[in-house]
Amino acid sequence: MGCHEPKPRTPADLLAITRREFFARSVTGVGAIALASLLNESAGRAAQPDSPMLERSPHFAPKIKRVVFLHMAGAPSQLDLFDPKPLLTELDGQPCPADIIKGERFAFTRGTPRVLRSPFTFARHGQCGAEISELLPHTASIADDLTIIRSMRTDHFNHAPAQLFVHTGSQLVGRPSMGSWVTYGLGSRNQDLPGFVVLTSNGNPDGGNALWSSGFLPTGYQGVQFRSQGDPVLYVSNPPGVRDSTRRQSLDALRDLNSMNLAVAGDPEIATRISQYELAYRMQASVPELMDIASEPPDVHAMYGTTPGQTSFANNCLLARRLLERGVRFVQLYHWGWDSHGTGAGDDIVHSLPQRCRECDQPTAALVKDLKQRGLLDDTLVIWGGEFGRTPLNEARNGSTFLGRDHHPHAFTMWMAGGGLKHGLTYGQTDELGYRVARDAVHVHDLQATILHLLGLDHKKLTYRFQGRDFRLTDVHGEVVRGILA
Repeated sequence: MGCHEPKPRTPADLLAITRREFFARSVTGVGAIALASLLNESAGRAAQPDSPMLERSPHFAPKIKRVVFLHMAGAPSQLDLFDPKPLLTELDGQPCPADIIKGERFAFTRGTPRVLRSPFTFARHGQCGAEISELLPHTASIADDLTIIRSMRTDHFNHAPAQLFVHTGSQLVGRPSMGSWVTYGLGSRNQDLPGFVVLTSNGNPDGGNALWSSGFLPTGYQGVQFRSQGDPVLYVSNPPGVRDSTRRQSLDALRDLNSMNLAVAGDPEIATRISQYELAYRMQASVPELMDIASEPPDVHAMYGTTPGQTSFANNCLLARRLLERGVRFVQLYHWGWDSHGTGAGDDIVHSLPQRCRECDQPTAALVKDLKQRGLLDDTLVIWGGEFGRTPLNEARNGSTFLGRDHHPHAFTMWMAGGGLKHGLTYGQTDELGYRVARDAVHVHDLQATILHLLGLDHKKLTYRFQGRDFRLTDVHGEVVRGILA
């Protein structure tokens, strides 16, 4: 039971709900009930009906103020990027030992699969000696800033459920995203921008916008998707022929009408709607300047590999830095296309995987370096990784001769950089084939608990009562990974 615990409702309260209010809540979702609890916090943390995003205090002293999560949608192969296995080279092409895959269920692999070595070389980098693939030379240059976790594991091996699990703590649609939980707990550091911003490139992730939904939390906490081309945020700009003064008059009229409706219906989601209209109006001035990456000096564009006016992961990384330095609490980037099954050249590990690395390696490293040189990395957390890993076996679906790996939930790699971490650390270990975690396993819920901990939030206390029980990002699991903390 945490600091966001709602006050219990009496039978009289329940009887006082009008038929109109009931249907209003049913239509707008359970976020309406969520705001009511926010406005009645037992701990008395400041939040006003017209501004649920006001900055709030954490549970304890935080190590970081902001998060940027670089999600490589489709799941990059850890065995070809961060976790070299010499035994795979020795056994390449041989049938996988039966005891390894006995009772195993794969997404696509059938029969007795054969061991597949990595076609790429690895080398040690930095003073820490981190082993990183030749596909990631720029990431290798920041090895001493990284905390590499080789022992990640998850509960799901299909993309959408696994992505939902990483970002919402559940494989089911309808739970709040991590960014929503963070802004719910801490509010926003800039009242002219959303507290939680999403940027996508190379297509949308399999989980869709459910990945940045506020779920049953108030809708003001959901992620706002920004675009690199056209209007940065849909429906924020004035329609053609509508002057700013006219828009202001319209919003004032809407505010008055919504306030009257709030007084009659008692639906707290209306207060959130008023707040969001006002935020949208303020964003008309703040967002265009923010999104104008052409104003950055040439050396910054060269560092990131950006091209203004295009939609790319590089542009999104630069936008992420601009968002973070302006006080946005949680920035989420998705880059789709890491699904390396080997059904053709478009999704194999010889052609497709290197292409994804070329798209993401330079801007990823640039973001870390840029944050560091601006003095922001010490209180920022950068997270890089996918929703699961890839098998040490060649999928060979339908007899394909292209090399590829199937989905793998038992072991994969993610890395982090920033405040509160042991830098230059490679944490955890997988077995000789890279099939299962051999030491220091880190479950997805453990990762989530650790992220919240670095923000000064106790994952067991950041709860919200919904449908009769307290929910949290980590469900009923999760432990802070103390071994990676400074």
